[in-house]
Amino acid sequence: MNRPSEEDAGHLRRTAGALHSFNRFEIKYLLPYGQVPRLREELRSRMKADPYSARGGYPVCSLYYDSASLRYYWEKIEGLRFRRKLRIRNYGERHALSDETPVFIEIKQRVNRVTQKRRVRVPYRLARELCDEGVMIDHERDQRPFLEEVLGLVEGHGLRPTAITAYNREAYLGYDADLGLRVTVDHRVRGRDRDFHLGAEVENRLIIPPGKAVVEIKANERVPYWITDLAARLGMAVVRVSKYCQTVEAFDRAPRSLFHVPVEDDYAVRSKPEGAPAPSLR
Repeated sequence: MNRPSEEDAGHLRRTAGALHSFNRFEIKYLLPYGQVPRLREELRSRMKADPYSARGGYPVCSLYYDSASLRYYWEKIEGLRFRRKLRIRNYGERHALSDETPVFIEIKQRVNRVTQKRRVRVPYRLARELCDEGVMIDHERDQRPFLEEVLGLVEGHGLRPTAITAYNREAYLGYDADLGLRVTVDHRVRGRDRDFHLGAEVENRLIIPPGKAVVEIKANERVPYWITDLAARLGMAVVRVSKYCQTVEAFDRAPRSLFHVPVEDDYAVRSKPEGAPAPSLR
């Protein structure tokens, strides 16, 4: 695989310093749906529900870009200290997406054990021009360096649309002593490896067992003890899973890795129809 050049690694180190306030530590868990109501009750007693979770959650759909050799996939699987992913992310129902709908172009990167995310909000049409066609777009001057970086990745790494992930998310925000803490619960995590328009009315395949949710705990500096204690009491299983990598493997585009969901769950994942009933998010 292609490892980051010294120039790439140097850029990531400089970015880490510039964006220190946006650094996050992340822990991911798999949680059976039967335990979600108890988790939700505990979180609501200590945290505020994200305003966008008011009606029980919101759709998230992301298009990931990678090279023909799956450079970013292998960087994740091999656990490189410096790695990046490029994606376009939409929050909202896919049938409401148009060329002028605001979406986010995001670079999510890992520097040692710290996860960072930078993004810019643009109309979907412009996001596709930049990421799909490699055409620089007009936007606010202060965001020009970020857009140039995106273009550099698209051209320099030969990026192309590779996988889409979709799920319903409910989110909780910490306050006071837990300021900066964020917990998300992702339901019905799905993916596909074709039909890369985010608004396409096509079937996705479940890439996480249908009876489990993905819980992510994100903190700026430290994860509070009460959160790790709660995870232990609920028997939450720590996983090092990437939704992008999970999609790549679910469609047999790369060999299984140690981070894939257990093999015994695969039949359920592959056979569960997308339209099957899911537990309520409320």
